Amino acid sequence: MTNKSFPEKRFRRIGVLTVIAVYFLILVGGIVRSTGSGMGCPDWPKCFGSWVPPTDISQLPDNYLEVYKQKRIDKNKKLAASLDKIGFEELSAKIFSHPSQYIETEFNVTKTWIEYINRLVGVLIGIFIFLTVIFAIPYLKKDKVVFVLAFASLILVGIQGWLGSIVVSTNLLPVTVTIHMALALVLIALLEYALIRSQIDSFSRQFRFSGKINALLICVTALTFVQVLIGTQVREDIDVIAFTLNGTNRESWIEQLGNSFYVHRSFSIVLLALNLWVTYELYTLKNDAMRMLCNWMLVILGAEIVIGILMAYLAIPPFMQPLHLTLATILFGIQFWMIIFYNYASKGAAKKAIVAVR
Repeated sequence: MTNKSFPEKRFRRIGVLTVIAVYFLILVGGIVRSTGSGMGCPDWPKCFGSWVPPTDISQLPDNYLEVYKQKRIDKNKKLAASLDKIGFEELSAKIFSHPSQYIETEFNVTKTWIEYINRLVGVLIGIFIFLTVIFAIPYLKKDKVVFVLAFASLILVGIQGWLGSIVVSTNLLPVTVTIHMALALVLIALLEYALIRSQIDSFSRQFRFSGKINALLICVTALTFVQVLIGTQVREDIDVIAFTLNGTNRESWIEQLGNSFYVHRSFSIVLLALNLWVTYELYTLKNDAMRMLCNWMLVILGAEIVIGILMAYLAIPPFMQPLHLTLATILFGIQFWMIIFYNYASKGAAKKAIVAVR
């Protein structure tokens, strides 16, 4: 290994590690939701006012419920005022008037530590992405786009951290949870783009570019993005039902879900058909790397559909919920990777100035 290649290999290693860590965070976040631990820590960034959360209720003041509820309300007042100033009066009213912020969150040591671990993983990812930016500095001379993508990822993580505080202060307000999930997918896309862009010199033209196939790939990936967000909304509906029924009568939850569930279920059939079509088109390229990506895409999609069916017929087992979400984000990641790979492998390194995703 030459000195020249070491910085590139170092960047790719930290990049791969960061992507894996993001998926792990999504899995942990899913566990937080499925166990109802989202408000295990009623404040942010500390947990019950401490960097290390309590292990027993005796460590908290007698009026802790009212104290932390009021802190959330005060924070939301400031947020609402800021939104008003920049012209988002409707969003401001929706956030501040939502009844969830007035709910008092009782201490539960298990839920507190589940949420605390979730936050620790988030901090770890922040460190990984900071290192990714540092290791991307050599690309300022070779390919500035790689550094810009890495730096954009760091900015996005900062936004995610801030949004995480809003999720807590609004007591898991649905719109904030959905945006949080959408930005996580964007983060995955940025990191993957930076990773494959950093290897652009290794690409030679392997097959002819087809606008039809490229459009299909973009369409499938975009629809998967939408499907994940719809699934997030279904998850939010489940949370409301679970709270209303105090976690009981799980067998009746599916029946009480709204239109988002039926759209999500029906849309999966459309996605299956489109993925099979894309796979057929890509198989005709007779490219081993693309064929492998297609195979993984179909395996993940198949697992998603099976888990979705089992969740519907087995009263939504808690352990399946985070698995279902994580596999959905992995599916998106594979599809986005395929878009970039297809563009570079069909155009070659000679056209590295072309941005893969327009």
